[in-house]
Amino acid sequence: MRGPSTDTSVSDVPPDVLKTAPEPVPQTVPKTPSGHPEGVSNDEFRAAMSRLADGVVLVTAREPSLDPDDPGAPDGEDVGMTATAFMSVSLDPPLVLVGLRTGSRMDDLLDEQPSWAVSVLSENQRHIAGRFAMKGRISDRLLFEDLPYVRGETSGAPLVGGALATLECRTEQRVVAGDHTLVIGRVLTASAPGADGGPLVYFRGRYRQLG
Repeated sequence: MRGPSTDTSVSDVPPDVLKTAPEPVPQTVPKTPSGHPEGVSNDEFRAAMSRLADGVVLVTAREPSLDPDDPGAPDGEDVGMTATAFMSVSLDPPLVLVGLRTGSRMDDLLDEQPSWAVSVLSENQRHIAGRFAMKGRISDRLLFEDLPYVRGETSGAPLVGGALATLECRTEQRVVAGDHTLVIGRVLTASAPGADGGPLVYFRGRYRQLG
């Protein structure tokens, strides 16, 4: 066929043209070293984003007892996680967002119950950030043993003593984004006790302080 107005029937085509046409070769999309079909590699993305300085917070929640109606059942456990993917979203209503790795203990816990808290860590609390960022830990109960904190009246979650600010939140929305879950929470209480020092900052793969 040479154009939309041409009506060429098979009988009009020379016999040597009626040979079976070769099957089209499937087109493959080149992949980056990361295995993604398009876009930058994991290493390139990580290196670029490491140049963005982030504040550091401790996200906490209270895991309820397995059987709250049974007085003999074991108590619930406090759970904590260091996070740098944390930001304010809205003033009216007051909303914040935290990014959790999908399938992590905190992600699973906040999928079951909506109350959680955030402590904005100071530059003097680097050891707390490192403690709750450890991989392969057995129990969070041991991590809270010598940590000064008060229990939030609204969330029941630990609020770290000496933090620059603390917030108690209730989950409003969960959004799955790639390998993370974005948890948007309404801020129910907020306190800025005026702790000494500046914020703890995460920059280029290390905890740092301003200045």
